[in-house]
Amino acid sequence: MSALTPPKPDAAEASEASEASEASFRGSVRVLLRMHRRSLWAAGALVVLGIGAVAALLVWVAVQRCPDEEVAACNNGDLYMITTAQSTAESLLSGGGSALLLLACLIGAFVTGPLIARELESGAFRMAWAQSVSPARWLAARLAVPAALSVAGVGLLSFVYRWGWTEVSNPNAFGLGWFNDGIFPGIGPVAVGYALFAVAVGALCALLIRRMLLSMAVTTVVLGVVMTGFTQRRWMLWPVDRILGNGYPGPNTWTTETGMLTASGEKLFWRDCPSMDADHDGVGCMKARGGVTEFTDYHPASHFWPLQLVETGILLALAALAVFAAFRVLRRLHG
Repeated sequence: MSALTPPKPDAAEASEASEASEASFRGSVRVLLRMHRRSLWAAGALVVLGIGAVAALLVWVAVQRCPDEEVAACNNGDLYMITTAQSTAESLLSGGGSALLLLACLIGAFVTGPLIARELESGAFRMAWAQSVSPARWLAARLAVPAALSVAGVGLLSFVYRWGWTEVSNPNAFGLGWFNDGIFPGIGPVAVGYALFAVAVGALCALLIRRMLLSMAVTTVVLGVVMTGFTQRRWMLWPVDRILGNGYPGPNTWTTETGMLTASGEKLFWRDCPSMDADHDGVGCMKARGGVTEFTDYHPASHFWPLQLVETGILLALAALAVFAAFRVLRRLHG
């Protein structure tokens, strides 16, 4: 029996194998960084440009705080007067969250195309696999590098954007509320969640399709659908507060639904009962349909972090699922 039993590797051999495996992974990362150094420099320049743009806007706003030729924001009372710098900064910063979502789409397209799909399409991956790099480590390197760089770059941009938004935002400014579609994704961890989700989806699409342009297109469509879905249904991620009667929830709140409740608690919405000449506010129409009392559902500012964390958690779970599926597809196709 002892002649048939293979000898067990000793601790030294196991340690050497582990070191060789780590060395092959580090080598794959170095090769990847060297191959795509131009893209990495471009990405770094984009991050620096974004930080510089926010800093320049804040300096401009500070310099033009009380100009000689305009009625400035240093007014008396609660009247909101605005300078040219303030108006420009508000206009540009109102789309910062959308810009970070676009950046996540670009990350996903890059991971899908030049990083994975092009190698699969051209057969260049065989060279790496022939040099003691296993398929799993080859894919792990192509996930780890963009994931780490995305967390660092997008996280830094999100931090700087939140700083700029906090400094420029005014309670009376339109489109700068924390809940606005162009703001919310950029002032919390959701931006990083989308970046990691884009990396995972890009890798999965590349392995499934193995054609660069088609994989990039499918990745962009998938990311666009997910982003649109969260944008339209984000308010459902956390229970809303409710005010009965015609009360006002207060400033800096996100009103999600308004209408009247029937005696049984059914919701009737103002949008379903357009006002007529004889019923300017639509109350008569609502009462005719069974409305008893008005209601307003809303998210106060204290719901910002629960909404951010829930959305980020869902994105990270979807990213983990996509990564798991990517490794399963790689194993099925290439062993």
